[in-house]
Amino acid sequence: MSQPPPDSDTAAIGHRVRALREARGISLSALSRMAGVGKATLSGLENGVRNPTLETLYAITAQLGVPLTAVLSGPSAGPTVRGAAVSATLLEVFDDADATYELYRMRVVPGPGQLSPAHQPGVTEHVTVFAGILRAGPVDAPLTAAAGGHLRWTSDVPHLYAAVGDEEVAASLLLRYPRM
Repeated sequence: MSQPPPDSDTAAIGHRVRALREARGISLSALSRMAGVGKATLSGLENGVRNPTLETLYAITAQLGVPLTAVLSGPSAGPTVRGAAVSATLLEVFDDADATYELYRMRVVPGPGQLSPAHQPGVTEHVTVFAGILRAGPVDAPLTAAAGGHLRWTSDVPHLYAAVGDEEVAASLLLRYPRM
């Protein structure tokens, strides 16, 4: 049975991951180990035949030392990435002298939640909740906010997102990547 042709967004993401990895002189095996992603998964992603999850992309970009948008299509395309419980649509990328900022519209579905890998050192996440109740933040010290609330944490440690109760959470997510 033949494999379907790769989706153009998936292929573009894979191409950017490979280019960033090679520019840093990191082998496929080494990046796979560093990011905790299977070598076959990483190879499939780079070849454009595997749809990456949000968790996988964050694990890879953290090890490459770049913001998520470095591997996504530009903001004008409004790419949406999905994880176990979170879907996030990129709205805009802001750059200044000290940092890059990514602004997302985020939804968190009720259920078991999502574990996200650590970002590179110094990355912070800022979430404003518009609907529902969100539990998010470092795995060992999660925070909770209802509609109208705001959460902030340093996300260079594993962190989680979970809707509390059976209502979907609607929120904005701002990630701040400091320049190294």
